[in-house]
Amino acid sequence: MNAPSKAEPTIWVDSREQLPYLLPNAQVTSLKTGDYSIATADRDYRDVIAVERKSHADFVMCVGAERERFERCLARLAMMEYPALVLECGLSDLLAGTRYSAVHPNSVIGSLIGWSTKYRLPIWLAGNREHAALVTEKILRAAVKYHGEGVDDGQPPAAG
Repeated sequence: MNAPSKAEPTIWVDSREQLPYLLPNAQVTSLKTGDYSIATADRDYRDVIAVERKSHADFVMCVGAERERFERCLARLAMMEYPALVLECGLSDLLAGTRYSAVHPNSVIGSLIGWSTKYRLPIWLAGNREHAALVTEKILRAAVKYHGEGVDDGQPPAAG
């Protein structure tokens, strides 16, 4: 991973991330919550912005055998001002199931909707790993932008 430039924000990648995205100015660190966060020259957002990444197989495991651990992760994520869960698959992938798990696709979709609602968590079905990396970077940058504008009063942002 390259050293960050002064103009570009640093994208933090959790040290436990097994297959990190190749994002600009990425630096490995230990994150308390999520797999990715961000810092600018003015502020470190690790306590505000977090993106959790899951592959299709990982997510199905989180619905089944890893459910309790993953729900603790979601509870921590929900405490952030700008949390997100990015899945490296699409809805059709989740509905098709996986040969690695006996978890029924209806359980996967039910958990996805339940967790999104319970934790008020944006969940992005990015379709594949490449798109998930793009979505992750865009979420991090957008969260910095809107945090800086103070758009957290429950009102929609002003047009313009």
